[in-house]
Amino acid sequence: VDLDTARQELEEFIPHVKDMSDSSIRQMAGRDLVRFKEFKKQGIPVKFGRFSQKENHQLRKNVEEFLSITGIDSAEKLLFTSRYPEDKETIHRLKAEHLFCEKLSEGIPRPWRLIYYRARKMFDPNNYKGRYTKEEKEKLKRYHAMHGNDWKKISEMMSRSNLSVAMKYSEIKSAINYGPWSTEETQKLMQAVEETIRRRMETEDANCLSSSEKSNRDLLIDREKLFQKLPWTEIEAKVGTRYWRQCKQKCTAILTHKMTKGQRLFRGINALQAKINLIKRLYETNVEDANDINWEELSETIGDVPRAYVQAKFYKLKVSCVPLWQKKTFSEIVDYLFKKKLPELEEKL
Repeated sequence: VDLDTARQELEEFIPHVKDMSDSSIRQMAGRDLVRFKEFKKQGIPVKFGRFSQKENHQLRKNVEEFLSITGIDSAEKLLFTSRYPEDKETIHRLKAEHLFCEKLSEGIPRPWRLIYYRARKMFDPNNYKGRYTKEEKEKLKRYHAMHGNDWKKISEMMSRSNLSVAMKYSEIKSAINYGPWSTEETQKLMQAVEETIRRRMETEDANCLSSSEKSNRDLLIDREKLFQKLPWTEIEAKVGTRYWRQCKQKCTAILTHKMTKGQRLFRGINALQAKINLIKRLYETNVEDANDINWEELSETIGDVPRAYVQAKFYKLKVSCVPLWQKKTFSEIVDYLFKKKLPELEEKL
């Protein structure tokens, strides 16, 4: 398939494909296009965002089956071959012979690249090592001074995953403020968020509006744009005194306040009623996995709030009310809240 045809066919499944590089489109045409068409025949849409419990299970199964077929010792050898230079040639040959790309993505309606990244995160033993010690933080600063943003090299030196060292460095690279937000910090944050969203909208408009239409058009930031994934590390750099997670939490709080006109939704009677409504709606959805919940729709249960706010409130509910919640499935947590906590809340109301 030629490049233009590939781009046109992929656009049916990935709307933002027009912003992708030619090399990425060629790779997706080879690895994904046939798979996407097959999923379409089965009525299964291509998915993005967080992997569901079912998808994680399928991915583990795919990796285990490939290891069984090839005799490769471990998932780490399969997915982090560069760590085993003496076995590198053999592993690459086995991957080619047994169609690694096809086997890894089997039964998962997502772009292959996202499946591969997810597998590397799941099976990297360096990704689950707990909190950084003071000594590790000092090492990370030194290694970054030597190697810059070469996270692959730094991760090998620290025996941590690429993602882990990159995100930790974003937290410790400067004097982070952990106290209340100042007016100046808040202004910097909202300006950075607005600039990011406007830039994204202008890029989209360049493909669908004429220059005269663009000059006369006000860039209105709607809720859908706010919910799209934002580059929080870039926003963090513009704020300067907060790390990315603080920026995200503060932005959600500000948007919630604006969208509710300052109402204190989780105070007094309103708090009880909102929790009751949320538990009831979650139970009525009869969903097995949290990733299949339409949080945007659920936000209307509480009020005019962002879905991130609703997810945060559900998290607090399960942590504070459900014993051993870490060992329970999503549906078990919701069942417990409905059967045990809901009557208590209704009586209190």
